[in-house]
Amino acid sequence: MPIPEDVTGDEIDKDVRQELQSLPKTLAEDVARNLVMVARLIDEDPEGAYGYSRVALRLASRVAAVREAAGFAAYANQKYSEALAEFRAARRMTGSVELWPVMADCERGLGRPEKALDMAGAPEVHKLDKAGQVEMRLVAAGARRDMGQLDAAIVTLQSPELASSSVQPWTARLRYAYADALLAAERVNEAREWFAKAVEADRDGSTDASDRLAELDGVEFVDALNDEDQDQDEEPEADLAADDADDADESEDSPAETETETETETETGSESVAKAATDIAPGTADEAGSEADKD
Repeated sequence: MPIPEDVTGDEIDKDVRQELQSLPKTLAEDVARNLVMVARLIDEDPEGAYGYSRVALRLASRVAAVREAAGFAAYANQKYSEALAEFRAARRMTGSVELWPVMADCERGLGRPEKALDMAGAPEVHKLDKAGQVEMRLVAAGARRDMGQLDAAIVTLQSPELASSSVQPWTARLRYAYADALLAAERVNEAREWFAKAVEADRDGSTDASDRLAELDGVEFVDALNDEDQDQDEEPEADLAADDADDADESEDSPAETETETETETETGSESVAKAATDIAPGTADEAGSEADKD
């Protein structure tokens, strides 16, 4: 797959670069460039990211960072069985529990919420850092909802991290999940309160909490650009109606006009056309521009 010339491979994390040192230099550079493309595309173009991950996997399947990247690319494309296999391989290579929450979420994606809950209670969870434990809590709450246990999901999300006023990278998503669960339980006023708190914490727009809050408040957004286009479409119709009215008025004039008057009007019309032609300027072309959790 083609890779832009500005991608050198030096953009990858230093720990990944260190892993790639076990490969021949040229091969390591190729793998690094493909991994950069995975990171660039995984939010906006998951299919493209998946393609680059497969190239990297074919080149260096024994590198843990490559297996992890392949797992996340598959996960982004909802290929949960494949993602789980890659995450397990990466974990075997590193011995790290870092991927435990996303592995549990793959179990959810495969329709096995009970397995995800088992993983939420496993000893590996205690080895996770704070961010990982919050992520595991989110997965466990999701599994509860998958099983129709809405009240249990709400209780699962109630934690010191949820109550804390400190804003962390995971705060917005935790508050959002809690608000969404409350709304599902028809606790609308509480849901609105927590969507508002999610908005306060969502500094990078990782959730659509602001839209959900506006929806609860009954705010309807109007696309000003579309309204403007509609006005422009209506203007020519109004002009045409006016022109038709003028034509009708002219048709009622007496045909007994003198030849001199007709010639004068013709000359005046020609001058107007000539002037209009000199006033025409080239139009400008519209330019269009082309926003990820992620975890």
